[in-house]
Amino acid sequence: MTVELTVRYFAGARAAAGRAEETASAGRSLDELLDDLAARHGERLAIVLKAASFLVDGVACHDRRAPLPAGVTVDVLPPFAGG
Repeated sequence: MTVELTVRYFAGARAAAGRAEETASAGRSLDELLDDLAARHGERLAIVLKAASFLVDGVACHDRRAPLPAGVTVDVLPPFAGG
């Protein structure tokens, strides 16, 4: 049985990933997850991920090396323009 988490993409991240949401394996760190997502979706998403902020279940992720538990939602928030 694969233990999973949900990744949600917003704004430019959604466009770069070509989807609004997907699942991924849990138990890895955020940095490991991001490497996997960049490998899946290519250079365009990799560039967005380098500048993005990340929420784990609605809370800013400050330890990008901590394992992500099953069932969490990771939000990918690219920089937003506007004012």
